[in-house]
Amino acid sequence: MDLEHRCLKKIVRLALEEDRVWDDVTTGSLSGLDGPARAELRAKESGVISGIEAFVLTLREVDPELAVDVFLGDGCEVGAGDLVLEVSGRESSILRGERAALNFLQRLSGVATLTRAFVEKLKPHRAVLLDTRKTTPGMRYLEKNAVRHGGGRNHRLNLEDMAMVKDNHIAMAGGIAPAVARVRAAHPGKTIEVEVKNIAELQEALDLGVELVMLDNFTLDMAREAVACNRGRARLEISGNVTLENVAEKAAVGVDFISAGALTHSFRSLDLNLKIVRST
Repeated sequence: MDLEHRCLKKIVRLALEEDRVWDDVTTGSLSGLDGPARAELRAKESGVISGIEAFVLTLREVDPELAVDVFLGDGCEVGAGDLVLEVSGRESSILRGERAALNFLQRLSGVATLTRAFVEKLKPHRAVLLDTRKTTPGMRYLEKNAVRHGGGRNHRLNLEDMAMVKDNHIAMAGGIAPAVARVRAAHPGKTIEVEVKNIAELQEALDLGVELVMLDNFTLDMAREAVACNRGRARLEISGNVTLENVAEKAAVGVDFISAGALTHSFRSLDLNLKIVRST
């Protein structure tokens, strides 16, 4: 999408600006030794790759003449030692841009890798894994893309995407019914999801005919009761305290979706290494 690409270009340029790549005192001091070079990017551990576009754009913002050959792209699983891509061009350009480019690729691959681990846990169940808006500021579209590369699905991309009536909105409007009524009046074509904290609130949301209901921090017994009460009328989402250790048992109650903020706020960057290859 156009907005996604605009955000990518902005954050790439910000990353290069904050690293002051054009004022690199170390690389600049060696300018007399500059020449053509080739670098290999290899995985140092197993995981899932994401962020190739950001990596390539970062290097080409430094030097449009840099060439990147990708062997294992977004969504590909890698193991320790696997060759992910090669970069060729001026050695000074590679050295100036490598850290900013790697920062994108390592972090986004970390999101994709964690997402894949959650998806594997959900395989025996019908529930679909969703992300949240708990993303790194400025990195929203990149991280949500990484979730897709890991096999998950996106919930709301942004506040305009759909209506999410949460507890503070309910308090602001004076109840679930008036909150939903106001959203429908203002945006009749938008999907509405309502966050509920107990079975009584669930029943109220169902009686209003909303499309989605989020079961916020429901116990397993409450979630089972919610599924039975729902009888397929709305799509149900479990949210709150979802971990790799408990995601499968939460999914087993029969809900449609499981959302996990951990995908984009508790990932660990994938260990990747970019090294200049010198002929012997």
